[in-house]
Amino acid sequence: MPPLSLYIHLPWCIKKCPYCDFNSHEASADTASIESAYVDALMVDLEGALPLIWGRTVRSIFIGGGTPSLFSPKAIDALLGGVRARLRLEADCEITMEANPGTFEIDRFRAFASAGVTRLSIGVQSFNDVHLKAIGRVHDGEQARAAVAEAAQAFKTFNIDLMYALPGQTMADLQRDLDVALSFAPPHISIYHLTIEPNTLFAKYPPQALPEDDLAYDMLDAITVRTASAGLGRYEISAFAQHGHRCWHNLNYWQFGDYLGIGAGAHSKLSFAQRIVRQTRLRDPGRYRSAAQSGQSVVAQDLQIERVDLPLEFMMNALRLTEGFTLSQYLERTGMPISSIRAQLDAAQGKGLIEQTLHHVKPTAMGLDFLNDLTGYFLPE
Repeated sequence: MPPLSLYIHLPWCIKKCPYCDFNSHEASADTASIESAYVDALMVDLEGALPLIWGRTVRSIFIGGGTPSLFSPKAIDALLGGVRARLRLEADCEITMEANPGTFEIDRFRAFASAGVTRLSIGVQSFNDVHLKAIGRVHDGEQARAAVAEAAQAFKTFNIDLMYALPGQTMADLQRDLDVALSFAPPHISIYHLTIEPNTLFAKYPPQALPEDDLAYDMLDAITVRTASAGLGRYEISAFAQHGHRCWHNLNYWQFGDYLGIGAGAHSKLSFAQRIVRQTRLRDPGRYRSAAQSGQSVVAQDLQIERVDLPLEFMMNALRLTEGFTLSQYLERTGMPISSIRAQLDAAQGKGLIEQTLHHVKPTAMGLDFLNDLTGYFLPE
């Protein structure tokens, strides 16, 4: 079996960002009034899923959202205690939690570490007040700097989330964001291109003055150079880490490992002897909680991945990694021989998008830049 991770979704935010297409909801009341009932629902959900993962050990946990740091340290402690009581965890299990830089959350960072969180991921996005306002963030640059400083004191490893190609952003603006981020010597940085996703506020009301594509590519080149000079190796298309600080949880996704997702709207990918399935939980937090409390199923969708779709599913993840994948990994994770994609691999290599050896495949620099074109080779015929 592939390695197993656990994803836990806490779907509430102070305010929904206009670019966000995740299942997140603005908190209409004090989060403390709902967190206990929601943690109880998560435990019911987890117990119902246990037969799918009997005997398997969890290597990583990721608490995402939404804004999980809106939940109290007491609630996070109860949540992780409940997980430990029901699952077997690796002794060095990586436990990541997403947090935002608001003053309210910063005051809780050390308590989250005491509750068992081992890695914090901070949604900074930018240290520039103008750009933060343009993308609808509720914190400012001063709060962002304070949050990173506090995380560096409270956690041995942490991640800074940044975005680039923001409305009105110049190369000089990006360099200043990188100056600030790198001044904290972060063990890990994730840097994402602002993308206008369907069914978001930005899709309905597109922001003005977005950088042209050529400038965005130059920004990515600058990011790669600056992070490398600071000792952060690029190991995934948007992830850069010091030695020993790669995010194991995300690596498991990209290597087509297994993960159980619990919580409103959470997704799962689980392998069995003759099939691989994907599940989705009920999206609406109220419906999810009610279903759990009444003993009904919280699974909204349960689908087997068709064999013809497995090559694309695998490649959409594995080709995000700068190191690519081994041929044995493809066989182990999909159950299919490498001959099933030999023609596609050779065609992609002919276009300069991948490099192949007898045992290994990895994307070239051009393959990473044109990842959609590369993965297109593996679309089902």
